[in-house]
Amino acid sequence: MVKNMFRVAAAALGLATLFGCASPSLQVAEIGSFHVGGRAVTLSGLPPKELVFTPGAPPLKLDPNGDFEVEALYARYTRLANPKAKVPLLLWHGGGLAGTTFETKPDGQPGWENFFLRAGYDVYVSDAVERGRASWARYPEIFKSEPFFRPKKEAWELFRIGDTDSYATDPARRRALPGTQFPVAAFDQFAKQAIPRWGTNDAATQAAYDAYVDKVCPCVIVVHSQGGNFAFNSALKYPQKVKALVAVETSGSPNPDTYDFARVKGVPMLWVWGDNLGKFPFWERIAAQQEKFRNNLMRAGGTGDRIVLPELGITGNSHMLMMDRNSDQIATLIDRWLAKQGLKN
Repeated sequence: MVKNMFRVAAAALGLATLFGCASPSLQVAEIGSFHVGGRAVTLSGLPPKELVFTPGAPPLKLDPNGDFEVEALYARYTRLANPKAKVPLLLWHGGGLAGTTFETKPDGQPGWENFFLRAGYDVYVSDAVERGRASWARYPEIFKSEPFFRPKKEAWELFRIGDTDSYATDPARRRALPGTQFPVAAFDQFAKQAIPRWGTNDAATQAAYDAYVDKVCPCVIVVHSQGGNFAFNSALKYPQKVKALVAVETSGSPNPDTYDFARVKGVPMLWVWGDNLGKFPFWERIAAQQEKFRNNLMRAGGTGDRIVLPELGITGNSHMLMMDRNSDQIATLIDRWLAKQGLKN
């Protein structure tokens, strides 16, 4: 039944995408931002340094000791004058990335932030702890490990834009998967979004996301990739505040054997998957784990739907669904699912 609904919607969306339509102006009530979560830290015993902060200026003695605010999350929001949705929509990014994931796409086309605003949602876009405008902290005094960086080859192949060993430094020699929806000519532009990440900050990140949900929600969370684990945990902590959770190609979640599904059975959840999962053992294992999580949710009496795009005849999508050429088609399926949950007027 659910699959048939999505299949009909996908066919209609294909025609809409083909013929296009004019976008009306957005009626915006407020744009703003804030930091939330984090903690105060005092450092002492570090040696001072003498630095020149501006060329031509005299040296200045820098004392690295003192009081700091660390491990906060940054969020930016746009609130509509007359939203159609009953609650705001929060967009959470994945690993090594920031809220730019959902803003303008690498090929210059509008991203999901714009789509969901036009669909009638107040939209919040965040940068998690250690990402983007959320700021960094000293290592090893606060962040306990050094950062690591994603090379372009890893992004090209892990994100299923090209097959294993299909990346080349020369763009002309890269081999994309046949029929890919990712705008390959914009891949290097996408790679500019890559941000260093740490492997030891999950607890701080979870605490900041929880504070974010407590401050902003009730809400809908749309989460991508590595962010999935944080969203599932925030839903567990605040099941009355999270009105729906959409897991877009989530790469992680809490242990489905120990997660308290009875506590979140009132939180409808939707999993969205792109194409070519079977070509990559890594993604096959992830999808199998998520299917176990979803089935356990349904056994507990919850709503656990899924959209597997190739099953709807929508092929070629990468891990970065919100950047693919047909991203609006996918966002419309999500929007219709949210409406089906009673979350739009």
